[in-house]
Amino acid sequence: MDLVRFGLSIRALHRRRGWTQAQLGERGGLSRSSISRVERGEADRLSVRSLTRITDTLGARMQLRVLWQGEELDRLLDGEHARLVEAIVRRLVAGGWGAFPEVTFRHGPERGSIDVLAWHPAARQILVVEVKSVVPDIQATLSGLDRKVRLAPTIARDRGWPTGPVSRLLVLPENRTARRRLTAFAATFDRALPTRNVLVRKWIAEPNGSLAGVLFLSAVTQAGARHRIRAGR
Repeated sequence: MDLVRFGLSIRALHRRRGWTQAQLGERGGLSRSSISRVERGEADRLSVRSLTRITDTLGARMQLRVLWQGEELDRLLDGEHARLVEAIVRRLVAGGWGAFPEVTFRHGPERGSIDVLAWHPAARQILVVEVKSVVPDIQATLSGLDRKVRLAPTIARDRGWPTGPVSRLLVLPENRTARRRLTAFAATFDRALPTRNVLVRKWIAEPNGSLAGVLFLSAVTQAGARHRIRAGR
């Protein structure tokens, strides 16, 4: 993060609203001195949660990025994403689904791609799967998933599938960071995607009714997994 630019941005936004540092702090539940530190380029002295409260109060959005060796980090993330896609496709196919990764669509102004679009012929179910290798921007992820679910019947008809119930699934990596993120936004996820791992797996094996859930999967492929050897007693 460019701390100086961040501070200047906060100053510009609260001045645009006609707020003083104290007024911004009061609205965001912080002290005037905290706002002053941020504007002086000392945002690293505050917690990420406090900085998020400041930007939320201003109607802005804070985005943290990790940069490493040019495009090498993107390759690592893309690799993990691909392994997660492979894992969910294998699970769906084993459950009797037809699963298709990277399904692109273009309907009028609507265009984009679905990570995995699945169809269960016996249950006449359509499933839209969003795969995230890193903990997502919550609002952007949920709104994007809503849009794809809304378009799914049209995409299914284009493929010759009879339309049926459309379900949604968010796949995340099985790690403590992702689980902590889910816990931090538990109220949002419990409302938007309430079903979790065990029930999601059961539903994939025997789909009945619509699903809105989250599934944690390991991105480690079987070939790359370590074999544990039980030590002798």
